[in-house]
Amino acid sequence: MRAASNSREAAAGRRTRVHVVSDVHGNTEALARAGDGADALICLGDLVLFLDYADHSRGIFPDLFGTENADRIVALRTARRFEEARDFGRELWQGMDRNAAITGAVRKQYAEMFAALPTPTYATYGNVDIPALWPEYAAPGTTVLDGERVEIGGRVFGFVGGGLRTPMRTPYEIDDEEYAAKIEAIGEVDVLCTHIPPEVPELVYDTVARRFERGSRALLDAIRRTRPRYSLFGHVHQPLARRMRIGATECVNVGHFASTGRPWALEW
Repeated sequence: MRAASNSREAAAGRRTRVHVVSDVHGNTEALARAGDGADALICLGDLVLFLDYADHSRGIFPDLFGTENADRIVALRTARRFEEARDFGRELWQGMDRNAAITGAVRKQYAEMFAALPTPTYATYGNVDIPALWPEYAAPGTTVLDGERVEIGGRVFGFVGGGLRTPMRTPYEIDDEEYAAKIEAIGEVDVLCTHIPPEVPELVYDTVARRFERGSRALLDAIRRTRPRYSLFGHVHQPLARRMRIGATECVNVGHFASTGRPWALEW
């Protein structure tokens, strides 16, 4: 990875290149290469792989309970039979210390993935991440931001992590009001980086899961009001539209990194 540009270098005409990834979900091998040729890597969260919906043998859940049980819980969730899925999950976890088992598995994944991050990396949380664990694994070259701003190559980047509340009850879901407050705290930026997309039907609909994921109305309002150059996000793995323009802002789903292994590049 090239050394990160500062404002003086940018003003002198040196070009800056940033690579952006989201929804890593355990793809440590590709993550280690994601910053190659770039001045900085941006990670928009979801490092944890709890259950791979494309390959039910991968993830924390099948490691604990086997692929057959993973097949069943995926089928229930895909059919939006969430209460049945939760009841089935409770049966499987009976007699086990769920928090200890999940935390131990997440720690193992975080140790590998944070070690693979290049310097510098700017990262925020996804909805399946556990923010309380990140300080233990983020090296000095990794800056974690949530409701905060940073300057890269003369441009201001704002970061908001996590997702909004859903029936899936993933680890880092927050209330709409809390999310909106973090968006408001960022203010005007050149590039707005979030895990979830703005609430636009084409951007939140997953064509494979055949459902609308949760996007943020507060994010959409901020895009219209503050007009950043870019709004970058992930979360929806197979979106109906990967990019679209909202006023002056180019909105881009940077891709499902777990399956593609390729970062999205921004250069100026």
